[in-house]
Amino acid sequence: MISTKLTELLGIDHPVICAPMGSVAGARLATAVTRAGGLGLVGVSYGDAAFIDEHMARAAQDGGVWGAGCVMFTFDQRPGLWDKFLGYAPPVVALSFGDFDQIRRYVSSAAASGAHVVVQVHDTEQAVVAVEAGASVLVAQGAEAGGHHKTLATLPLVPAVLDAVEGAVPVVAAGGFADGRGLAAALALGADGVMMGTRFALTEESLATEGFKKTLVSASATDTVNTRAFDVVRGIPWDEVYQARSVSNDFTREWTGRDAELAARRAEIEPRWTAAVARDDTSQRALFAGEVLDLVRDVRPAADVVHRTVTEAEDVLRRLATRVTP
Repeated sequence: MISTKLTELLGIDHPVICAPMGSVAGARLATAVTRAGGLGLVGVSYGDAAFIDEHMARAAQDGGVWGAGCVMFTFDQRPGLWDKFLGYAPPVVALSFGDFDQIRRYVSSAAASGAHVVVQVHDTEQAVVAVEAGASVLVAQGAEAGGHHKTLATLPLVPAVLDAVEGAVPVVAAGGFADGRGLAAALALGADGVMMGTRFALTEESLATEGFKKTLVSASATDTVNTRAFDVVRGIPWDEVYQARSVSNDFTREWTGRDAELAARRAEIEPRWTAAVARDDTSQRALFAGEVLDLVRDVRPAADVVHRTVTEAEDVLRRLATRVTP
């Protein structure tokens, strides 16, 4: 077993976290990861009340160390939803994508509920603000990640965040991790674990559709593109500093880089796009995935992903240790 500040703080067996991916990480996936000894997070994302009631309730019933994650700026737009979220008493609250004021408010509120508060950050300034606000754990996410991210790469970001917070809290690496080699590399950088998204999206327990899974399994990293098109068509007011990495398809090829025109024609295009998503049309729907696609070629049980990741990391670390001589 690999023991780190993260496993000790949360009381989990393995330093592996399933990212709280919206519309992908439901109760079944979060529970499977938690039962395997990692940390499973329900992806509440943009804050759908029915989704919270269904999936957070199911995760809470299973017990153990579980959590749920939300996008802070969207909860500001939905009065009462934060109280509903905290009402399920998640032992871990994962927060992402907020400005400094939102980070301070949500961290303080979540900590007051008694939860461990995990905050995803994309630069050292966000990291310092989150720790000062009372974060229990930081997730340093690099631009290799699927979905939304900033521009800094994971490899230099992780040690920079570690230096900035001077060991005040455990730091988890995210963006570019899909197996034990990545976990071993993150530990070598000084991180206390990894958060994986794409690898867990391609598991039997994820809520991802069959079309989504089939497309991602056959795709490569070079097939991905950074785009704002899916945010624009959905009318979600993301800060322009964030891009979203997706497998390229007809929709991204037509609309990436044409944000203003897409916004102006949204009333015309959004209904057709939503209907395409409903029928799992992978030529149109968002296919968020990270640069790890070349490493993910199958759909596995989530527990198998956790165990293989840890076992492989242990083997890598043992081999590396033999290279050190007196």
